[in-house]
Amino acid sequence: MLFGIGYDVHRLVKGRRLMLGGVAFDFPLGLEGYSDADVVIHAVCDAVLGAAALGDIGEHFPDTDPKWKDISSQVLLKHVAGLIQEKGLVANNVDVVVIAQAPKLGARKVEMRDKMARLLGISPERVNVKATTTEGIGAIGEGKAIAAQAVVSLREVLD
Repeated sequence: MLFGIGYDVHRLVKGRRLMLGGVAFDFPLGLEGYSDADVVIHAVCDAVLGAAALGDIGEHFPDTDPKWKDISSQVLLKHVAGLIQEKGLVANNVDVVVIAQAPKLGARKVEMRDKMARLLGISPERVNVKATTTEGIGAIGEGKAIAAQAVVSLREVLD
């Protein structure tokens, strides 16, 4: 069993669509970034890459390469899933915590779980999405940013 952790944070800004875990939210602000800035998927990508000893998301999808500009982070996670598949690995389980004052994630966590499971090619029962706030503390608590942390375990593919 191989384990990796991932973390990402982006500032909330006007004029961007908010994407979290591959799901679009009806929210007046979106996350600023080179891609769609989906902090949840970015954290999962980094955790998967870390578990497989494949570097980090910035190495694979540099913000200096125009082909990644405004790309859906779902494409990035699908690509990362392909990289571990080439190494004979598959995600065993994924655990994510979204750190945001708003929006409230509620039932959308199930959509996020299902979307990421599909992108990774695993059962939704192997993906967990949680949410918390910072109780009004710091940039996240002031509604200026959203962060996510992820832990992933990988296992060898058994034929």
